[in-house]
Amino acid sequence: MAKKGNRVQVILECTEQRQSGVAGASRYITTKNKKNTTDRIERKKYNPFLKKVTVHREIK
Repeated sequence: MAKKGNRVQVILECTEQRQSGVAGASRYITTKNKKNTTDRIERKKYNPFLKKVTVHREIK
C-alpha cells in the first residue's frame, strides 16, 4: 500500500554557484511537509565544486 501524507520530495540547489557561473550543479534531495512548510526551504549544505558550505534553496 502506498504511504498517505503530506510529505513531498524537493530539490535543493546552490544559490552561490548559480550566480558565480562555475560549471556543475550542487543539488540535494530532501523531503518536507507541504502542509506545515508552504514556502520554499533553505538549508546550508556543502558544495563540492566550491569546496565550502553554501546556502541551498528549493527549486521547482
